Amino acid sequence: RMEKHNENALAVAAFLENDPRVAYVNYPGLTSHPQHALLRAQMSGASGLLAFGVKGGLSAGVQFIEAAQMMSHLVNIGDTRTLISHPASTTHRQLDEAQQIAAGVHPDMVRISVGLEHIDDILWDIDQALSAANTA
Repeated sequence: RMEKHNENALAVAAFLENDPRVAYVNYPGLTSHPQHALLRAQMSGASGLLAFGVKGGLSAGVQFIEAAQMMSHLVNIGDTRTLISHPASTTHRQLDEAQQIAAGVHPDMVRISVGLEHIDDILWDIDQALSAANTA
């Protein structure tokens, strides 16, 4: 199962890294990640968990979550289904913006736990949610 999580997450990360609607991607499986060499030396994969920033800040991150159709808005990780969360408006909302940033939670950040669905379905949902977030 982990091989499929790794495979799907790498495809999602590569898609996001090349999308102009995305501010950044944090996934050590990408060769552009500063810890990629360490990952390759110590692990067989980077897992199904990654984070990325939706251009447009807090409101765009929230809109991305609200526009998702296939992905589930849940804060747990490691499910067979693709799960998404927007920590700045959910798990870390009790903190002010400076505290969130100090904790590594940027206003535009979306966390995604990539599941085992067909990659075309995952990428379709991400694409349409990004479109909705960038037109709001």
